[in-house]
Amino acid sequence: MDKPRARIKTVPEDFVVDEVPAYEPSGAGDHLFLHVKKRGITTNDAVARLASALKVERRDVGIPGLKDKVAVTTQWLSFPALPGTAVEERARALKPEDDLEILAISRHGNKLRTGHLSQNRFRIRLRDVEAGQVEAIRSSFLALETTGVPNAFGAQRFGREGDNVERALAFLSGKERGPRDVRARKFLFSAVQSHVFNAVLAAREADGTWNRPLLGDLLKLESGGMFLCTDVQTDTPRAERGELGPTGPMFGVKMRSPEHDALALETRIFGEVLGEGFDLTGTGKLGEGTRRPMVLRVHEVRVTLEPPEGNPGEQRANLLVEFVLPKGAYATTVLAQAVLAEESSRDTAPAEPEQDAELESFTP
Repeated sequence: MDKPRARIKTVPEDFVVDEVPAYEPSGAGDHLFLHVKKRGITTNDAVARLASALKVERRDVGIPGLKDKVAVTTQWLSFPALPGTAVEERARALKPEDDLEILAISRHGNKLRTGHLSQNRFRIRLRDVEAGQVEAIRSSFLALETTGVPNAFGAQRFGREGDNVERALAFLSGKERGPRDVRARKFLFSAVQSHVFNAVLAAREADGTWNRPLLGDLLKLESGGMFLCTDVQTDTPRAERGELGPTGPMFGVKMRSPEHDALALETRIFGEVLGEGFDLTGTGKLGEGTRRPMVLRVHEVRVTLEPPEGNPGEQRANLLVEFVLPKGAYATTVLAQAVLAEESSRDTAPAEPEQDAELESFTP
């Protein structure tokens, strides 16, 4: 049966994202934290404008995660503000604009790094839903809080033309020169990692094990710890209760590998996707590797039917869907479980590099 259709991102206000920080600024230190609100621009555009206005080098700006372009989003950014640089004075003098506004200013002792966020809150309007499908859509979304969602990377991870993996493999194999910019090289490498993860996840979906343990799986606890599955019968009921779930590979030189059945599956997929003998030597600076949960937990789900904008007798409705996701997760992945979401204008801004988010260490 075909999924119900809905339109998203007709206007930026249809897609609202609020970043929840990993910690609050202390109020003192040599880094200026700005809580910014942007509308219809990328995070990189916002950063470039603010860096220029504050007379700060772009590379010195701290960015926990990139946010959607066709959206209204809030997030924290950090800027070096040593004594005598007047960075804070310039920030406080900036006037709000239609597409960029500073909501709060504070100080802290360290720079924000990729992954220095806790979660993201989404408020998404689904337009032009058939009135007769409203309750089915509502039920589908509410059920996700219990079942979870396959934690796949979305299409935006792989570039505007969908060729990031091809471009990355070309320079990793030595056939072409890679980008000079280190961040660009890291993002291309992360696309390959994501491609392999998605392939492993798809294989686990096909055999019904994406949300339950295999022997040798590295299982991630909801509380944050990770351990090796040595007893499938014991761990399966815990997975069914949502206490833990299997992880998949974000490969790299320091990634912990599973064992037994899980290792055999990942080794097979790795060879099929990248070819036998793919060499990780020299990729450590691009991404050391980590494990990513295969089950995406969706929290605080709410679905609200909005009043019709036109004729009350029309057979179309708008739904407001709200939920909370952990960092590095994709709202589009959640939407795809319940509806076929059609974007009015495709957002081609890249998503945050997940491998950096998992591996960065920080001191709040």
